[in-house]
Amino acid sequence: MFETLRIALLKAFEIPTLDNITEVNELIFKVGETALKVNVTTIVMTWIVMAILIMLAYLSARRLEKFPGHVQALIEWIIDGLDGLTRDTIGQGSGRRYFPLFATIFFFVLLSNWLGTVPFLKSPTGDLNTTFGLGILVFFIVQGSAIRTRGLGNYLKGFLEPMMLAPLMLPLNIVGEFAKLISHSFRLFGNILGGGLIILIISELTYYVVLPIGLNGFFGFFSGTIQAFVFAILAITYISVARA
Repeated sequence: MFETLRIALLKAFEIPTLDNITEVNELIFKVGETALKVNVTTIVMTWIVMAILIMLAYLSARRLEKFPGHVQALIEWIIDGLDGLTRDTIGQGSGRRYFPLFATIFFFVLLSNWLGTVPFLKSPTGDLNTTFGLGILVFFIVQGSAIRTRGLGNYLKGFLEPMMLAPLMLPLNIVGEFAKLISHSFRLFGNILGGGLIILIISELTYYVVLPIGLNGFFGFFSGTIQAFVFAILAITYISVARA
């Protein structure tokens, strides 16, 4: 068991190539007749992201000064910007309640996207399991926020509107809610996976002699930042609409 785990961990840091791009580094656990498959690479990279975020949060809040220096001022500027954006989207009264969710999703997705630019590391968001899991989390928070704000009766009634077309609108509205979950998850997954594939193909064509630094920077940092912001802003937008 430990030898299998050791090999799986070593494979988690393998450089991807076109030959092994379809291979999934997974451990299989048997529970009776059921086989549980665990993607080791995604889990290890997710742990790395979480460890970095915890460390950065600790270092950022360890020595706060009344008159901040350059680093503290930059951090406060970013936090104030995200907080203001949350309040503007959801509302001044309830925006602060959802700010931790918005900021956590943004920083987690951002760092996950950036991780793919580091040699031997892979983006957790390049795995559909990660993005779909985040999408499911947002989906249930959206539904819970709608019920809490509007009440269960009005929440259920919303699936029948407009009332004159209730028999037709009920299945359409239900499908529409699940369509948000699917599009929210697949948009991020597709962009990160597609960017990684383009970099990998160009690297293979140049025999890794010329590192596509420009493409790596674009898809890893610029596009990764945009995708993190879009994913997070869509999350609080869905919450805002559900509460209306």
